[in-house]
Amino acid sequence: MIVDDLKVVFVGASGMVGAAVLQECLENPAVSSILCVGRGSCGRQHPKLTELIHPDLFDLKPAAERLKGYNACFYTAGVTSAGMNEADYTKIIYGMTKAVVEVLLPLNPDMAMVFVSGARSDSTEKGGLMWARVKGRAENLLLGMPFRSVTIIRLAGLVAAEGFRSKTFLYKIFYAALGPIMPLLARLFPNAVTTPQILGRAFIRSAQGRAPKKILEPADIHALGSATP
Repeated sequence: MIVDDLKVVFVGASGMVGAAVLQECLENPAVSSILCVGRGSCGRQHPKLTELIHPDLFDLKPAAERLKGYNACFYTAGVTSAGMNEADYTKIIYGMTKAVVEVLLPLNPDMAMVFVSGARSDSTEKGGLMWARVKGRAENLLLGMPFRSVTIIRLAGLVAAEGFRSKTFLYKIFYAALGPIMPLLARLFPNAVTTPQILGRAFIRSAQGRAPKKILEPADIHALGSATP
C-alpha cells in the first residue's frame, strides 16, 4: 500500500541527520504535517510544523494525547559512540528508541517507522564494534514490531544541511575540515556520501511504502532518494 499523505512524528530533528531530513520534509508536498519531538526546539518554523518539547524522551506517556493521529515516525535521534561505554551508549541508542516507539505504536497502529542507523551496523549483535552491535540491536527491535512498515537507513557520509552547525565536538572538527568538499564527494561517490535532498526523499518514500527492502545500505539510499517519482 502506498501512502500519499504523510503525517510525521519526527524524533531527533535538531541533529545533523535530522536537520537534513527535516528540510526536505518541509519542502516536499507528500508530507502534510510534522510534529517535532525533543528536549529542545528544532530551531525551525513552518506552517506544517509544530513542536512538542518534552524533558524526558524515556517517558512520553504524559504527552500521549499530542502523539495521536500520525502515520509515520522519522527517528534520527542519537549520539556519537566516541568516549562512551557500551552500557551508556545502549541506553540512548536502544533504550530511548524502545521507550519512544512503545508509546507511539499503540497510539498509531498504522504508523510506518523510518530509523537512521549506520553503515556496517551489526544485525547479529555479536561483532567486534560496540556501536555496530548496539545499532544492530536497535534495528532488530524495530524490525520485530508491528509497524505498517519499518525501514532502516544505514547512512554513511552526509552533506550537512545549509546553515547547520553541529554541537558535537568531533563533528565540528570533521566538517570544518571536509565540509567544503562534501558536495563534491557526494557527486563523485554518491553511493557513499549523500545529500540532504536525497536522504530526505529516501525517508519520505520509505514511509510511503516505496522502499524496495527493509534495510537500506548507502547505495540503496541513493537509488531510492534520487529515483524519478
